[in-house]
Amino acid sequence: MMSQDTSLDPLELYAAAIDTSDYVARIAPLVQRLVPEVGALLDVGAGGGQLGSALRDPAEQWTAIEPSPTMQRRLRELPAGPRVVASGWKDADVAAARHDTVLAATMPAFFEQPEEFLARCRAWARRTVVWVVPAHAGPKGLCFAGCLPSEWHGEAETPGIDIVMRGLSSRSRPQEAGFVDWTFTGLVPDLDRLAGWMAGRLGWAATDERRPRLHAHLAAKARREERGFRLEISRRTAVLAWGSR
Repeated sequence: MMSQDTSLDPLELYAAAIDTSDYVARIAPLVQRLVPEVGALLDVGAGGGQLGSALRDPAEQWTAIEPSPTMQRRLRELPAGPRVVASGWKDADVAAARHDTVLAATMPAFFEQPEEFLARCRAWARRTVVWVVPAHAGPKGLCFAGCLPSEWHGEAETPGIDIVMRGLSSRSRPQEAGFVDWTFTGLVPDLDRLAGWMAGRLGWAATDERRPRLHAHLAAKARREERGFRLEISRRTAVLAWGSR
């Protein structure tokens, strides 16, 4: 019988998959090409700090705005980690023009309030604002939903970059942009637990006949390894950059 466990932390699940993905290895070089000198870095919605760690200048300040206690713990455990501002971006107590580069990756504000968020990022930045935006067609909510057929996850599959560009005025368009492909790779120790958690997040009742089918679907996609079950999802990301005005 499929697990009914609903205790998985979605942010930790995502962050752990980023740890085992080629996300940083693929995206960091593109950001570095667009922003050769990062300087003092403000990392907005820093998550586990994987991308910020790769981009930050060790000789300069690194500040991370992060509302999640789970991700704050991750950030504080990093060697030479950032100064953590424990809040969302709207309430963050960060002075204007104190950081050379402002980085934001996969933020809900991209899609919900792009103009307001961009204005805040520009106020924080002395030189450059960088957004890392999903550019693939697929779900953007439930972790590992990209493994499922669309009739199960029920999410809109519009590429995030299309939503962002529609939400920005013509004068707010980025000055530079680049795209990169990568693979979201999760190593799942307990596939039964993941399937039960996903079914719960999808709102499926314990008796829903799709539950065993979901488990079988994930099992068919997964590759068994020593550390667990490997699930892979192809991703495409846009990196957008705005320079000093």
